[in-house]
Amino acid sequence: MDAAKMDEATRDRIEAAAFRRLLAHLRLRDDVQNIDLMGHAGFCRNCLADWLHEAAVEAGIDLPVDAARAHVCGEPYAAFKGRQPPATPDQLARMEASLAETARRREAAR
Repeated sequence: MDAAKMDEATRDRIEAAAFRRLLAHLRLRDDVQNIDLMGHAGFCRNCLADWLHEAAVEAGIDLPVDAARAHVCGEPYAAFKGRQPPATPDQLARMEASLAETARRREAAR
């Protein structure tokens, strides 16, 4: 079945399952730093948490950003962040280039 032809409830259920699997994968791979996710993919755990928070707000649900980050990381964000080494200049440069590329693509998609 084509995903575009699914009813909304089925698509939501399947997308939610895929999102939960992504969260489990990111929790398993806590050795991959957020800065590297940003540098290579243009998003990180913080982005996912922000998107989760924003979706909750749109649905009229109170989900503070800190609670969303804890949900995404599977632990308090401070504990996760505390295990991450400081970003290197190369990582920061790659992240900045990735953010610029994301902004360029968003603009082109408009």
